[in-house]
Amino acid sequence: YFKMMGRTVKHMGGAGDGQNAKLGNQIVIAGTMTGMCEALAFAKSCGLDLDEFIEAVGGGSAATWSLKNYGPRILKGDFAPGFFIKHYIKDMKLAEEAADEMDLDLPALTVTRELYEELAEGGYENSGTQALYCLYDPEE
Repeated sequence: YFKMMGRTVKHMGGAGDGQNAKLGNQIVIAGTMTGMCEALAFAKSCGLDLDEFIEAVGGGSAATWSLKNYGPRILKGDFAPGFFIKHYIKDMKLAEEAADEMDLDLPALTVTRELYEELAEGGYENSGTQALYCLYDPEE
């Protein structure tokens, strides 16, 4: 069943290790989404063509799945969920709780969760995670 749902199937260890791997994935996405949205807002403010910007940086070391897939959707104003903001906030809180239990400080994750909570409070809780861009560009 797992192979039907995804290309990569890994056994991460004992009980709870798979959940921790998932939370680690969400932490990576937190940094990726904030970086991508801030970069798009910066590029727009500089007057750059955003399609050209995505193509240029998406071919180098800034290439990410999120930029390739969410970047064009953001430019079209498409904030339909692939993953709901309300669920992402839940996952980030779980990751923060786990980090707290290990005495691990994850400030970037905390800031990202706070940004998504601001977005959810603004009525975007059922939007996709790419709607984070709306905080940077109120025209969206």
